[in-house]
Amino acid sequence: MKLDEKFRIKNEEYEKTKKILMIRIKENLIRQIEKHGEKTYPEECCGIMLGKMNGRIHEIEQIVELENTQEENRRRRFLISPDQYMKAEKIATEKKLELLGFYHSHPDHPAIPSAFDTEHALPWFAYIITSVENGKAVRTTAWQLNETRERFDEQELNVKMSDGVFQPSDS
Repeated sequence: MKLDEKFRIKNEEYEKTKKILMIRIKENLIRQIEKHGEKTYPEECCGIMLGKMNGRIHEIEQIVELENTQEENRRRRFLISPDQYMKAEKIATEKKLELLGFYHSHPDHPAIPSAFDTEHALPWFAYIITSVENGKAVRTTAWQLNETRERFDEQELNVKMSDGVFQPSDS
């Protein structure tokens, strides 16, 4: 299936549900995202989030680290190539999961979307951003681009702890 067709289908799915209510993720996956950001510091890391949609709740079950293919200014930009996107869709299909969104880091900047993030995001995906200061992950937040594509809205990020209890993220 062509990339344009996949985006059309994702847009139709988005029109049915619109806004994400909550993002649930296991603690070990949050730690994996943070470690990826620390490993690539001072450049941005990036990856995909796979899981299932349960109504307006996105349940992240797996992440896949990707190489930042941005050629310039990797300290402030990341790029997921069309080939990487297609491979992500293939992995999701093989695992009977959905591509729910993307994560990336902000080296020495807050865990909030930048203007560049806003210009390049799509409203049907969830986005997790980890702030990495001086090589150490300090805060992780979740976002969804609004339907007018003008701004991001912060989403509730619930982390499933090792004891099975979900807690709001305060990282």
